[in-house]
Amino acid sequence: MKKNRIVFISIFVMAVIIFVVLSVYVLGMFFNKSNCEEEYLDFASKNENTIFSINKIVFFSNCNAKNKNAVASNFTLENLYQFTDIAIFLNNNNDENNFENTLKNVRLENLQFVEKPSLGTPKLAYKNINSFAENILPEENIFDKELNFSISSNDTEDLSTPTLYNNCANPIVLSYINENIKTDYTITDTSSPITYDGSLLKKCGVLLTSLNCKFSFDIIITNNLDQEFKCTVFLEPPVENGEKSLYDGALTITKNCNYTFIRYK
Repeated sequence: MKKNRIVFISIFVMAVIIFVVLSVYVLGMFFNKSNCEEEYLDFASKNENTIFSINKIVFFSNCNAKNKNAVASNFTLENLYQFTDIAIFLNNNNDENNFENTLKNVRLENLQFVEKPSLGTPKLAYKNINSFAENILPEENIFDKELNFSISSNDTEDLSTPTLYNNCANPIVLSYINENIKTDYTITDTSSPITYDGSLLKKCGVLLTSLNCKFSFDIIITNNLDQEFKCTVFLEPPVENGEKSLYDGALTITKNCNYTFIRYK
């Protein structure tokens, strides 16, 4: 009888222990799941509507040279360079402007060259939209570690320095510059006219594949509710489009895209 009682108590104690362990495990799963769902719902609530996006990017690529010297039948180029002007069109996805979809601060950061050209020295700079597609190298507004934009609500503004209208009316314009592709290079074949555009690459024996470049950077937007949004943009300055290339002169490409800014604050 006493032995049976001991066995009964032992089984009862084991059952209680198992019950407690299972209860803690189930409750733990419940709370972890609840926390994950709350975090997900919080993230989803912040991003259920797209406030800012990028739906179009325009590229204009061309070439030129500095310090052209003609001597007899030879022609020497001191610095053959390629440039690609890039217009990134921000979209606030609303016909009516409000605190949520207007700009308060915009900056570019975290510039990364995923692939650098095998010829030349690449860099990136802000460019005045009024000089887009013109042979003007904006050396004064180089984008290295960070590029900050002034935000304006005026109808007209001096865009010689990094400036955006708060209603996203003007694009972010940058110029990709690849200098010293050829230095002190002499062109001996002057039987045909020399044109200062992409055809210089062919005359100088530059392979288009040697100019391939890929880079990325983050665009950080703060709206007038002090909410912050981020989008990472990946760009590749075009040297051909399947039908023509820089060898044919200048190259203009419009790319439709679907970059969405994610709210993180």
